[in-house]
Amino acid sequence: MERKIEIKSWFTGLQASIIQALEQEDGTGVFGIDEWDRPGGGGGITRLLKGGAVIEKGGVNFSAVYGETPDPIRKSFQSDASEFFATGVSIVIHPQNPFVPIIHMNVRYFELSDGNSWFGGGIDLTPSYVFHEDGVFFHAALKEVCDQFDPLWYAKYKSQADSYFRIPHRNETRGIGGIFYDRLAAKDLENFTRLWEFTKKVGSAFAPVYTSLIAKRKNTPFTEEQKFWQLHRRSRYAEFNLVYDAGTKFGLETNGRTESILMSLPPVACWESNYSPMEGSPEFVSQAYFQNPTDWV
Repeated sequence: MERKIEIKSWFTGLQASIIQALEQEDGTGVFGIDEWDRPGGGGGITRLLKGGAVIEKGGVNFSAVYGETPDPIRKSFQSDASEFFATGVSIVIHPQNPFVPIIHMNVRYFELSDGNSWFGGGIDLTPSYVFHEDGVFFHAALKEVCDQFDPLWYAKYKSQADSYFRIPHRNETRGIGGIFYDRLAAKDLENFTRLWEFTKKVGSAFAPVYTSLIAKRKNTPFTEEQKFWQLHRRSRYAEFNLVYDAGTKFGLETNGRTESILMSLPPVACWESNYSPMEGSPEFVSQAYFQNPTDWV
């Protein structure tokens, strides 16, 4: 029980600190507060910002849910455990400016009444326009976090992100990846402590990394054509989240709050039939990054 309280408390603090950093960088936008209860046990705090100077739509959500283990979860984890507990913070930010990238982060903890427990999470970046130096900066920051725990983790979790954030029916990635890890078993106290510290480092990296990218790109002028390209890339983001995202499926299968689960969807997107960018254009160059993973660092 003390473990659950510690993790839940840290995640609520993370949510608050990230919101403070994002509101400061946006300048005008304020995240609303929507507290909700889950039928069957637990609930969460959904924090949404709409129509900010920088953030067109953004969500920084916390949840801690528990109760009888749903059958899909028992099947997925191959467990007969009668009860479960899951808590975490999930973030998706859709910016106004096409040159500021979409970002997603999730850090989470899952526990079953049979004593098994896991950590999972990661951060990934989805720019409409890919700036190579921004990709290097982003991935170098994640590698620095991973290297504090294991020099092999960055390559491993980057590869998992490249594989996970792929849209098979488009034969392209959602963005330029990041790191993704899932079901890291906390087998004993030493292992639990190491994975918990790693997850906290991942969560703490979000605000300084993303606000740096916002500050660098938020005042870049853009045209209607560049805004269209952003809406086009948003459509790919929506397709992935609705068709393939495991977090979306988990939330719906555990009777989570639908509005909070689907907060990741962009406010506006565009589906243009058979659209492809002009060869040699900035859009064409960016599109090439989505075809195959890049070795950034």
